[in-house]
Amino acid sequence: MLLATINLGEILWTMLVIFFMVMLFMIFFSIIGDLFRDHELSGVAKAFWIIFLIFFPPITMLVYLIVRGGGMSKRAMDSQVQAQKQMTEYAQQIAAQSGGGSATDQIASAKGLLDSGAITQAEFDAIKAKALAS
Repeated sequence: MLLATINLGEILWTMLVIFFMVMLFMIFFSIIGDLFRDHELSGVAKAFWIIFLIFFPPITMLVYLIVRGGGMSKRAMDSQVQAQKQMTEYAQQIAAQSGGGSATDQIASAKGLLDSGAITQAEFDAIKAKALAS
């Protein structure tokens, strides 16, 4: 019985309201993320932006996008570049720790260790066999 009382106009209006609420939340969280990403803005200024966002969301969002919107994309790009740099450094570190490199490189480094007396001939032979097997 309840479904019979809902018409197409109410369904479309509800979908429109939901769409704008989702858009509002996306902008809200983008601004929150941008505030925490910005290292030039003081903590007090960030607190004021957050307070205004909580109590006057639509107006504050509009003002924020007008005043600071130009730098949002730059800060987002800088954050992505930094994350990519950290990921590359981490991958290089893991590759170095896991003995990454060619078999020739592994054998050469093992030979250096053997010559310095850090490893024995048996250990060198084991490293050489492992490098040649992979």
